[in-house]
Amino acid sequence: MSTAPKIALINAVTAAIPPAQAALSQDFPEAVIWNILDDRLLVDADNRGGLDDMLRERMSRLIAHAITEQADGVLLTCSLYGPVAQATTWDLPVLAPDEAAFAELVEASYGSILVVASFEGARDDSVQRLAEALEVSGRKSRVTGIAVPKAMAASKSQDTPALTAALTEACLANTADIDAVFLAQYSLAPAADELQRTLGIPVVSGPKSSAVALRRLLADRK
Repeated sequence: MSTAPKIALINAVTAAIPPAQAALSQDFPEAVIWNILDDRLLVDADNRGGLDDMLRERMSRLIAHAITEQADGVLLTCSLYGPVAQATTWDLPVLAPDEAAFAELVEASYGSILVVASFEGARDDSVQRLAEALEVSGRKSRVTGIAVPKAMAASKSQDTPALTAALTEACLANTADIDAVFLAQYSLAPAADELQRTLGIPVVSGPKSSAVALRRLLADRK
């Protein structure tokens, strides 16, 4: 690994880039960030009815490109392609978007977790995958989810105050008997710190958990 580790972010939407970069800058400041954007990844997946073999191969080629060009670690920022990251066998960290966040939630063993997304599809997908991760680990956490449509427009315009307000309003109405919140999309992560202060419970996001995990994993390789 080079003196300054290079982290490749493979992105499907531009909205995921600033939160991932901000988390790395805060929690892995010595890293050099390299953004790789394929803005057809989600469009083509939607047209094909999901993640098919051709799209898996395409993401695998993007990962291989990053590593061939001397990335020390790779982070995917689109959860749809997470299974491709988890199926890789490269001898360096290749993380799915919420892999580290799920590990953090499993380790903490919260009694109940609220999954927050900006639309129903992301909510349902994250609730299912988090519940499966907890079940595999033998945890008994209760997982529920909400969709906050007002957060989508705010995230697209990168209006952090509006995003925070939308998520805060929705969470305050749904956090009775909740021990932690998981933000299911990278585009929601800019609201995490303020949301945590307001709610008074842990708010976990993929970008921050991934940045911390990448720094630890690469330090362990030295």
